[in-house]
Amino acid sequence: MKKLLMIIIPILVLITFLTLKMTGNLTLNSEKAEIETNLGNITIELYSDKAPITVANFKKYISDEFYDGTIFHRIIGGFMIQGGGYNSQGNEKETYAPIKLESKNGLKNERGTLAMARTNIPDSATSQFFINTNDNDFLNYGVRDEGYAVFGKVVSGMDIVDKISKIKTDSSNFPLQEVKIISIRMLN
Repeated sequence: MKKLLMIIIPILVLITFLTLKMTGNLTLNSEKAEIETNLGNITIELYSDKAPITVANFKKYISDEFYDGTIFHRIIGGFMIQGGGYNSQGNEKETYAPIKLESKNGLKNERGTLAMARTNIPDSATSQFFINTNDNDFLNYGVRDEGYAVFGKVVSGMDIVDKISKIKTDSSNFPLQEVKIISIRMLN
């Protein structure tokens, strides 16, 4: 019986591991970053295995301290909060070249996920990102167009995201109260 268990247990562990990896429910070497805002901190997990170009781009902006002092400039309650492109004066910052859209990665625009903002041109994302505050299936690849590339998820601080999403805005969804990104730093 002991010999049989010594054979069965490793096989069950391997099957579980492979199942989790194939379904996307297991992320190895998880990378995390912290978004420090004037309203509290948000910890995110990055999915470099599913969106390598997007995560590398995001990390370059982080390492260059590009996001320091930017704001969440677009808030739509029940939808998303968007930031990473404008300073406190409302001026758009100069960015690097746009990246290739990675929306066909199997990740969905669900509540708490981070995705890259872009124009109507699929390969136009630069520095701006948004955090979904609702399940936004219509932003997924193939639902209405090329979709928006999910590259991470909030793992701590969703209460801060919700707090930001409730801030009053003007008619162009610009917040009437400043929501500053003090910094974004990698945690590992």
